[in-house]
Amino acid sequence: MKSPYLPSMAIAVLSATFAAGVPAQEPLYTVVDGYKVDAATMKGFRTWRAAACDRCHGPNQEGLVGPSLINSLKVLTKDDFVKTVMEGRLEKGMVSFRENPGVVQNIDQLYAYLKGRSDGAITRAKVEQIKTE
Repeated sequence: MKSPYLPSMAIAVLSATFAAGVPAQEPLYTVVDGYKVDAATMKGFRTWRAAACDRCHGPNQEGLVGPSLINSLKVLTKDDFVKTVMEGRLEKGMVSFRENPGVVQNIDQLYAYLKGRSDGAITRAKVEQIKTE
């Protein structure tokens, strides 16, 4: 059965693949309708919520006392993102999450969720998991 979501999903997967520089068979995230995401990206959203990142970066990742992650992830590499989250930037008020097992275990998924937001593939902060039949 052909999915009515294939065109929008294919666009999101391709944009994520090219943006991340990863091989086509391993998309960074999959998005349908701008807010339905794959299971791994959903785990990234849950990690975002559990770590309360919105306290500094805002509920829509557009910044509060911390910078907009929508803008930051347009220029940060994944390595820079991981280093910042794990080590923090105390001089800028960013704490280290190295001791937070949820963040440590789900750093790739957190990156995928935030990169999807930054790329514009995920069009709203609150997402739902793609339902499979």
